[in-house]
Amino acid sequence: MDKQKWEEKKTSLGNAIIIGAVMAIVGVIIGANWSNWFGGFAPYLGIGNVANSQVDWSPLNEVYNQLSNTYNGELSSEKMIEGAKKGMVEALGDTYTVYMDAETSSDFYNDLHGNVGSGIGVEMGMRDGYVRILRTLPDNPARKAGILAGDIIYKIDGEEVWSLSSEEIAKKVRGESGTDVTVTVVRDGEELSFTMKRETINNVSAYIERDDSTAIITITRFDNDTGTLVQNFVKDFAKDGIKKVILDLRGNGGGYVSAAQDLLSLWLDNQKILTQKSLHFGDTTTKTASGKAVLKDMPTIVLVNGTTASASEIVAGALQDYGKAKIVGEKTYGKGVVQSLYDLSGGSTLKVTIASWYTPNDRSINGEGITPDVVVERTYEDINAMRDPQLDAAKGL
Repeated sequence: MDKQKWEEKKTSLGNAIIIGAVMAIVGVIIGANWSNWFGGFAPYLGIGNVANSQVDWSPLNEVYNQLSNTYNGELSSEKMIEGAKKGMVEALGDTYTVYMDAETSSDFYNDLHGNVGSGIGVEMGMRDGYVRILRTLPDNPARKAGILAGDIIYKIDGEEVWSLSSEEIAKKVRGESGTDVTVTVVRDGEELSFTMKRETINNVSAYIERDDSTAIITITRFDNDTGTLVQNFVKDFAKDGIKKVILDLRGNGGGYVSAAQDLLSLWLDNQKILTQKSLHFGDTTTKTASGKAVLKDMPTIVLVNGTTASASEIVAGALQDYGKAKIVGEKTYGKGVVQSLYDLSGGSTLKVTIASWYTPNDRSINGEGITPDVVVERTYEDINAMRDPQLDAAKGL
């Protein structure tokens, strides 16, 4: 393996100048023929009829006209419009409101439904300023090769990717089944390279294991079929002698609120699970279904950690508020806002924060997370050594 001393890389001044120039070009096209094309996009941003807008866009026309008359190069209106849309949304300063072009949108929907294609079988996320390996999946290339939780992803096929988002890195890792990919990570200050063959990844949203009379239900994301999967798991619990449920939501970044609603219907019968408060859509209350709460009297433990977010926090928060479960693990991520997806022309998508949500006891967890009833840490060392003190604690309750 190639081992080199890890040193933090910096963006050069030249690169910064180029990036600044490109951003300037990208932004100004928004002013060209504004009334012709922005009217179709404005409603998705909540601006309403552009004819009635009070925003003065003439400064953008001014910049564009200057560029068109002086820039020593060709201006691509298509690329600049795409960049302008993305820049407009990014200017809101909301991490969760995102404009996705057609390619990014397709990847997003595939991820949401577990259609990840071929890869190496890892979960990754931003930690301490870098994209790190959070978990390697069993019987997949990364674990077999020796990649460990906590590794910083530095290069893909020799290209530095340390400054990219987890979504951008994941896209580079994926490819056709059977093709080679070399992932270079940084571990304890040194670079380590692993060459693997991509494989088709089996990525179900939920699965169940049994430990004597305890059922351990792991939910990796909240997909359209997650509620149905879990309902099928539990239908024979009574005759199978299941006396306790451990619901593992660690690493679950969320998904559809409706899927969380379906899941909670197993414990809560026609009860409020959250309240949404919205500037544009008013306040709404979401309840569970009636007549499906087959686990309402079942002793339940919910496992959470710092990557338990969004719909997962809805589930954990509701079960905690009603006293239906003990929460074990580490404080959750703290994403107490709701997004809606709006399909735009050309295959692009706008993901917009439309509301804040509150638990049944009117708790806001945004930026705060849910504090477990029993705090138990699980380190990267524990993960790599296949130790699980959180699960052990849950089994002992």
